[in-house]
Amino acid sequence: MTGGTDVSGTAAGYRPLLFSIAYGMTGSVGDAEDLVQDAFLGLARAERAGTAIGAPRAYLTTAVTRLGINHLRSARVRRETYVGQWLPEPVVTTAERPGPAEHAELADSLSMAFLVLLEALSPVERAVFTLREAFGYGYPEVAGMVGRSEANCRQILARARKRLALKDDAPAAPARRAEGEELARRFFAVAEGGDLDALLGLLAPDVAFRGDGGGKARALAHCLTDPRRVAQLLVGGLRRLRRLGAHLVPALVNGRPGAVVYDAERRVASVIELDVDADGAVRAVHAVSNPDKLTHLGPVSGLGLLPEPT
Repeated sequence: MTGGTDVSGTAAGYRPLLFSIAYGMTGSVGDAEDLVQDAFLGLARAERAGTAIGAPRAYLTTAVTRLGINHLRSARVRRETYVGQWLPEPVVTTAERPGPAEHAELADSLSMAFLVLLEALSPVERAVFTLREAFGYGYPEVAGMVGRSEANCRQILARARKRLALKDDAPAAPARRAEGEELARRFFAVAEGGDLDALLGLLAPDVAFRGDGGGKARALAHCLTDPRRVAQLLVGGLRRLRRLGAHLVPALVNGRPGAVVYDAERRVASVIELDVDADGAVRAVHAVSNPDKLTHLGPVSGLGLLPEPT
């Protein structure tokens, strides 16, 4: 089989996996797409040079992982100067907007909460943790991708778990997708209806609300963890949006139930993700309104933008 056939045929089918790995590494849709494209360009160059590629999948996953590590090293300074809370760029799938296949097949484990957690890790720790925890790769495969020994990868994972204060047992299971989507429909209907007590009944006692405006749109400066204040914020925020002619469209956001907020001109104003646990309670609400993180979804609304500094 020639290299050209691999790239245009079999290897092209790996794009969803490669995008998921790159997105897990970066938390950015645009950067993930760029890393995947760079990996394919590298494969094409190697084949033109006469290099025998016996396992295109292994070659590409390794390339994306190492490109992701290099990207994170250069991006760390930008993250440290980020204004407000940082959330990943949302990957959105709706009935109206199914999106590219590589986005629609995003690993369910790459929720916003998971990606925020990974921000505390070094680039190599993040790579090892993502490959092992999100994608279930064995230590021999992880070692090959990051260029370390198996023993070292085990140490790196243990160190990452310690840094994240994780135990070896599994994290709380999310709700099944169908159940989560049904709860999300009820959740947004109750919030839009303004029933504060009913909304409180849908929130977990340790619920967390995080908003990302990037210093360009309205958003909380810090994580909000009081259930009543979270409920009041949601009811008040949705009431204001409704007055301005905005509406919500149900969506899957990073594999979790959520919604896209559109203004009266059908421009994207915000994306909301709900993290629903197996008991049917919303344990986290993530709202992205930073316009820079919404451009891949279409025209962006000015509804929640802050005035330009003078």
